[in-house]
Amino acid sequence: MASEPTIPAKIIDGTALAKSIRESVAEKITAKQTVFPRFQPQLAIVQAGERPDSSTYVRMKAKAAEQVGIKFRHINVPVESSADHIIKLVQNLNTDENVSGILVQLPLGSHITSADERLITEAVSPEKDVDGFHAYNIGHLSSRASDPLFAPCTPSAILRLLKSTGVCISGSQTVVLGRSDIVGSPVASMLRNEDATVTQCHSRSKNIPDIVKNADIVVSAIGQPEFVKGAWVKPGAVVIDVGINYVPDSTKKSGQRLVGDVEFSTVVNIASHITPVPGGVGPMTVAMLMENTLLAAMRQWEFARNRKIKPLGLTVLEKVPSDIEIAMAQTPKPVTELATEVGVLANELESYGKYKAKVDLSILDRLAHRRDGKYVIVSGITPTPLGEGKSTTTIGLAQALGAELGRPAFACVRQPSQGPTFGIKGGAAGGGYSQVIPMDEFNLHLTGDIHAVTAANNLLAAALDARIFHEGTQSDKALYSRLVPTKKGKREFAPLMFKRLKKLGIDKTDPNSLTPEEVTRFARLDVDLNTITWNRVMDTNDRFLRKITIGQNSTEQGYERVTGFDIAVASECMAILALATGLQDMTDRLGAMVVATSKQGDPITADDIGVSAALAVLLKDAIKPNLMQTLQGTPVFVHAGPFANIAHGNSSILADRIALKLAGTEEGDSADKVGYVLTEGGFGADMGMEKFCNIKCRTSGLKPDATVIVATTRALKMHGGGPEVTPGKPLHETYTKEDLVTLKEGCKNLRKHIENSRKFGIKVIVAINQFASDSDSELALVREESLAAGADAAVVSNHWAKGGAGARDLAEAVVNICEGDSDFKFLYDLELPIEEKISIIGKEIYGADGIELSDLARQQVENYSRQGYGSLPICMAKTQYSFSHDPKLKNVPSAFTLPIRSVRLSAGAGFLYPILGDMQTMPGLGTRPGFWEVGLDQETGQVVGLF
Repeated sequence: MASEPTIPAKIIDGTALAKSIRESVAEKITAKQTVFPRFQPQLAIVQAGERPDSSTYVRMKAKAAEQVGIKFRHINVPVESSADHIIKLVQNLNTDENVSGILVQLPLGSHITSADERLITEAVSPEKDVDGFHAYNIGHLSSRASDPLFAPCTPSAILRLLKSTGVCISGSQTVVLGRSDIVGSPVASMLRNEDATVTQCHSRSKNIPDIVKNADIVVSAIGQPEFVKGAWVKPGAVVIDVGINYVPDSTKKSGQRLVGDVEFSTVVNIASHITPVPGGVGPMTVAMLMENTLLAAMRQWEFARNRKIKPLGLTVLEKVPSDIEIAMAQTPKPVTELATEVGVLANELESYGKYKAKVDLSILDRLAHRRDGKYVIVSGITPTPLGEGKSTTTIGLAQALGAELGRPAFACVRQPSQGPTFGIKGGAAGGGYSQVIPMDEFNLHLTGDIHAVTAANNLLAAALDARIFHEGTQSDKALYSRLVPTKKGKREFAPLMFKRLKKLGIDKTDPNSLTPEEVTRFARLDVDLNTITWNRVMDTNDRFLRKITIGQNSTEQGYERVTGFDIAVASECMAILALATGLQDMTDRLGAMVVATSKQGDPITADDIGVSAALAVLLKDAIKPNLMQTLQGTPVFVHAGPFANIAHGNSSILADRIALKLAGTEEGDSADKVGYVLTEGGFGADMGMEKFCNIKCRTSGLKPDATVIVATTRALKMHGGGPEVTPGKPLHETYTKEDLVTLKEGCKNLRKHIENSRKFGIKVIVAINQFASDSDSELALVREESLAAGADAAVVSNHWAKGGAGARDLAEAVVNICEGDSDFKFLYDLELPIEEKISIIGKEIYGADGIELSDLARQQVENYSRQGYGSLPICMAKTQYSFSHDPKLKNVPSAFTLPIRSVRLSAGAGFLYPILGDMQTMPGLGTRPGFWEVGLDQETGQVVGLF
């Protein structure tokens, strides 16, 4: 308690104390930046108008920020700005991760009501409310059961000044004069939390002098000049003067002087400690603002770095139900919640319902500074027609890393085509307790990307045939007049036409200045009908569309031709979607697609036809990756779906790049912060992984750290000479009982895949996908054979039956094997002749003796080389069921020659694809397709029978 003073009150030097606080803040910022150079607190102040007092306060805060190393951002808006406009500014600052703290300088314009002011201050995110004015922070300040994120600056300053005196606050009689939301009420709450007995007075309080006389501590924030007199103060009391009042003073140049709420001249001889005005609470308030801004920055920095997934609980049954029953039994977390957990900002997320969303590509710019996470390609051995659980392994491993080990982990998978979904193979959501959910949405329309690809592909097909028709039915002059019409007396080229003019070497911008010869060259594509390579597509297995005749109606005036349909995921538009590195890159690639050759031997592109920009418009949303989740609530990016036996068989570069940044680390982070991205390559490693390395990685510039090769005893036994495996038919007992001899023979297939992977300089982890019928001896044999073949690790994984917990050992192996840098390298040099590049893949990856080009293929290779496409990588189109072109040749065939039937050009996607054997680009439906089982529960509306 206070005692009788023997000397005048000690002046509580707020200026000196504020200086020491600022120095401490500066030291902490410097120390943090030494470890994490990108750490940079930033304070943003929104000010309406240019009130002299407000501008002075803003300058003070700006100066203090500069002194301590806090970046300062001043947003000055016209005084007449509406509340809605200011709220929008504040909301934008909320989502700007570079801004640590936000302060709205009050007062605002006179038209802003008190209700509007409250809306504005509460628009500030509580996590950035460094002023401490948000109802969330004020509410927590008033509760003894909780702490606010920030205490208001002036009350914090008062408390710090009190503590600097050494006075015992606990048990003291304290009087607070004033009840404002900014000072009086919050400081009263803070003092109560320090166990003071607080009496709060205000303008309607009676007998204030008598109340003050009993106070050990007096805090005056009443806004009346020299209100508190010395006669009121208890001898030895501590007095904190918050007031800032101007009174007339003819001796001052300004005609006024600054005084507090306390009559300093009379109180100074009574109190034991007193704050001066100025030099007391004022500088401390600004110092506390700096401290709050640093606190905000530290919290946000740690939150961004400590990305934590809250796993969903998984109830695992001993008898594993059907895939869809498992999926329907799990309730996904809202995708907005998942996005927050993985570090996607609200303005980067576009929700499509509750459980799926697109992620805006701007996230790559925001996270460009991060070092990528570890990059793992999941592939497999040569599969059976039933599949070997590669997608299931990808998802199970992601669940193990994310939900079991607590590491940032993303699965990146392709969107399934409805062709196999309603055919025989089924979807690609994984299986058992390792799935993407909601699996029905995943396997069906998702966000419409495949439909967008179909629309773009078919628009180009329609545009090509229409152009052929119009060129055949019009004169040069009429054709040119329609292509470049006169509108309102003016004739202009469309923007895309300048690309064609440049290609033709015509350096003119006035349509009227072209010579007759230039008009003909510009207007006529002169398509050689025998060279058209562009088919229409649809996302259904329809074998009867493989070859069709179009133009049979009389309106087409006899312009018939033979063409066909491919499945939508085989479209070059889909390959471009998967390989594009951004919107402009996608647009350029779409324009570069070659659809035919002219009669003069020149390639005809989508740019020549004038449709490329429209294609980009159709795909502008499809280019954004889709965010979903696993059964255990870990993130999955689902994007693009190029077939692996026709196209390059990998999900998008953009999905991988975004995932790698979200799983990445800041400079200064420890090794245990690094996350993992598991991207899936279609079918066996001879297909999806080879194309991933030679095509996808060339385009992306990314280097994989390891490959996981999925193997099953079932597939290995088939390669070892076991009976044929056929969908819908019971498995032979070879596959359900122990057979080490057949299994060991089949392990040669696995050995070849391991050796192939090593040729790319990639570390290899074999994931032995366990089936219930596998014996311990069989699993041990596969592990031994894997290690003997050069695998870095071989781990049995039971994720299908146990979820992430069943893949924990596999996850730990991935973490250990991925340490260190990647030694990745390409298989061949792009500048080699086309035929030689095909031969290298055939010999090195497939084990062929050589290749044999048909006359057509040889002619195409010569044509592409002449046209300047000889330096493109190779994308082999062949069966997935054998290393060779023949699905009947199992295990590791030898002494065979690869027949190259034809070679197609995907100039926009950036590869050439030789077609081997009788490979089809439109699958067909079997006798008993999967659609027989699919339907709706008429009571719940849920999908049933989908796997």
